[in-house]
Amino acid sequence: MSPSVRLATAADAPAVAALCRLLDVGDEPGLDDAQARRAFEALTARPEHRIYVAERAGRIVGSFALIFVGGLAHGGRDSCIVEDVVVAPDCRGGGIGRTMMRHAMAACAERGCYKLVLSSHVDRDAAHRFYERLGFRRHGYSFLVDG
Repeated sequence: MSPSVRLATAADAPAVAALCRLLDVGDEPGLDDAQARRAFEALTARPEHRIYVAERAGRIVGSFALIFVGGLAHGGRDSCIVEDVVVAPDCRGGGIGRTMMRHAMAACAERGCYKLVLSSHVDRDAAHRFYERLGFRRHGYSFLVDG
Protein backbone atom coordinates (compact mmCIF):
# COMPACT_ATOMS: atom_id res chain seq x y z
CA MET A 1 0.00 0.00 0.00
CA SER A 2 1.39 3.35 -1.09
CA PRO A 3 1.62 6.04 1.59
CA SER A 4 -0.27 9.30 1.30
CA VAL A 5 1.47 12.62 1.95
CA ARG A 6 -0.36 15.60 3.43
CA LEU A 7 0.32 18.80 5.31
CA ALA A 8 0.66 18.04 9.00
CA THR A 9 -1.75 19.50 11.52
CA ALA A 10 -1.13 20.55 15.12
CA ALA A 11 -2.67 17.25 16.21
CA ASP A 12 0.18 15.47 14.37
CA ALA A 13 2.89 17.41 16.22
CA PRO A 14 3.62 14.79 18.92
CA ALA A 15 4.00 12.01 16.32
CA VAL A 16 6.21 14.21 14.13
CA ALA A 17 8.35 15.18 17.13
CA ALA A 18 8.75 11.50 18.07
CA LEU A 19 9.93 10.69 14.54
CA CYS A 20 12.29 13.67 14.56
CA ARG A 21 13.95 12.33 17.74
CA LEU A 22 15.36 9.60 15.47
CA LEU A 23 17.40 12.29 13.71
CA ASP A 24 19.10 13.55 16.85
CA VAL A 25 22.83 13.02 17.08
CA GLY A 26 23.99 12.81 20.66
CA ASP A 27 21.94 13.67 23.68
CA GLU A 28 19.44 16.25 22.45
CA PRO A 29 16.55 17.33 24.67
CA GLY A 30 13.17 15.91 23.67
CA LEU A 31 9.88 17.76 23.44
CA ASP A 32 6.81 16.77 25.40
CA ASP A 33 3.47 16.87 23.55
CA ALA A 34 2.64 20.45 24.59
CA GLN A 35 6.10 21.70 23.58
CA ALA A 36 5.82 19.87 20.26
CA ARG A 37 2.47 21.52 19.53
CA ARG A 38 3.77 24.99 20.42
CA ALA A 39 6.86 24.55 18.25
CA PHE A 40 4.76 23.17 15.39
CA GLU A 41 2.34 26.10 15.57
CA ALA A 42 5.17 28.65 15.64
CA LEU A 43 6.88 27.07 12.63
CA THR A 44 3.77 26.61 10.52
CA ALA A 45 2.53 30.13 11.28
CA ARG A 46 5.15 31.18 8.74
CA PRO A 47 3.82 30.55 5.21
CA GLU A 48 7.29 29.64 3.96
CA HIS A 49 7.60 26.72 6.42
CA ARG A 50 5.53 23.61 5.71
CA ILE A 51 5.59 20.34 7.60
CA TYR A 52 4.29 17.19 5.95
CA VAL A 53 3.49 13.68 7.12
CA ALA A 54 3.33 10.39 5.28
CA GLU A 55 0.57 8.05 6.38
CA ARG A 56 0.01 4.39 5.74
CA ALA A 57 -3.10 2.63 7.07
CA GLY A 58 -3.88 5.61 9.31
CA ARG A 59 -0.43 5.65 10.94
CA ILE A 60 2.08 8.48 10.56
CA VAL A 61 5.15 6.68 9.24
CA GLY A 62 7.25 9.57 7.97
CA SER A 63 7.70 13.31 7.98
CA PHE A 64 9.63 16.12 6.33
CA ALA A 65 9.62 19.90 6.19
CA LEU A 66 10.00 22.32 3.30
CA ILE A 67 11.35 25.80 3.91
CA PHE A 68 11.03 28.21 0.99
CA VAL A 69 13.68 30.92 0.85
CA GLY A 70 13.25 34.00 -1.32
CA GLY A 71 16.02 36.13 -2.71
CA LEU A 72 17.08 38.59 -5.35
CA ALA A 73 19.30 36.22 -7.33
CA HIS A 74 18.05 33.71 -9.89
CA GLY A 75 15.33 36.02 -11.16
CA GLY A 76 13.86 36.34 -7.68
CA ARG A 77 12.84 32.68 -7.67
CA ASP A 78 12.71 30.81 -4.37
CA SER A 79 15.07 28.09 -3.34
CA CYS A 80 13.82 25.35 -1.05
CA ILE A 81 15.42 23.46 1.81
CA VAL A 82 14.08 20.06 2.76
CA GLU A 83 14.64 19.34 6.44
CA ASP A 84 13.94 16.66 9.01
CA VAL A 85 13.33 13.82 6.53
CA VAL A 86 12.55 10.74 8.59
CA VAL A 87 10.78 7.41 8.15
CA ALA A 88 9.80 5.11 11.01
CA PRO A 89 12.50 2.41 11.34
CA ASP A 90 10.09 -0.48 10.82
CA CYS A 91 8.87 1.09 7.55
CA ARG A 92 12.19 1.89 5.89
CA GLY A 93 12.83 0.38 2.49
CA GLY A 94 9.13 0.38 1.62
CA GLY A 95 8.97 3.44 -0.64
CA ILE A 96 7.83 5.96 1.97
CA GLY A 97 10.96 8.12 1.73
CA ARG A 98 10.80 8.03 -2.06
CA THR A 99 7.13 9.10 -2.01
CA MET A 100 7.90 11.95 0.40
CA MET A 101 10.84 13.22 -1.63
CA ARG A 102 8.90 13.05 -4.90
CA HIS A 103 6.21 15.14 -3.18
CA ALA A 104 8.89 17.64 -2.08
CA MET A 105 10.31 17.85 -5.60
CA ALA A 106 6.85 18.39 -7.10
CA ALA A 107 6.01 21.14 -4.57
CA CYS A 108 9.24 22.95 -5.45
CA ALA A 109 8.67 22.59 -9.19
CA GLU A 110 5.10 23.87 -8.81
CA ARG A 111 6.40 26.93 -6.96
CA GLY A 112 9.10 27.53 -9.59
CA CYS A 113 12.04 27.07 -7.23
CA TYR A 114 15.44 27.14 -8.89
CA LYS A 115 16.83 24.50 -6.52
CA LEU A 116 15.93 22.05 -3.77
CA VAL A 117 18.69 21.36 -1.26
CA LEU A 118 19.22 19.27 1.82
CA SER A 119 21.99 18.38 4.17
CA SER A 120 22.62 15.02 5.73
CA HIS A 121 24.87 14.06 8.60
CA VAL A 122 28.25 12.90 7.31
CA ASP A 123 27.82 9.46 8.92
CA ARG A 124 24.45 8.62 7.29
CA ASP A 125 25.76 6.61 4.36
CA ALA A 126 22.45 4.83 3.68
CA ALA A 127 20.65 8.18 3.53
CA HIS A 128 23.29 9.53 1.11
CA ARG A 129 22.79 6.55 -1.21
CA PHE A 130 19.02 7.03 -0.99
CA TYR A 131 19.23 10.70 -2.02
CA GLU A 132 21.63 9.93 -4.84
CA ARG A 133 19.24 7.25 -6.20
CA LEU A 134 16.55 9.98 -6.32
CA GLY A 135 18.76 12.19 -8.47
CA PHE A 136 20.33 14.43 -5.82
CA ARG A 137 24.02 15.05 -6.32
CA ARG A 138 26.69 16.20 -3.95
CA HIS A 139 27.28 19.88 -4.48
CA GLY A 140 29.48 22.30 -2.62
CA TYR A 141 30.15 22.14 1.07
CA SER A 142 27.96 22.44 4.11
CA PHE A 143 29.38 24.31 7.09
CA LEU A 144 28.13 24.28 10.65
CA VAL A 145 28.50 26.55 13.64
CA ASP A 146 27.30 24.94 16.86
CA GLY A 147 24.98 27.20 18.73
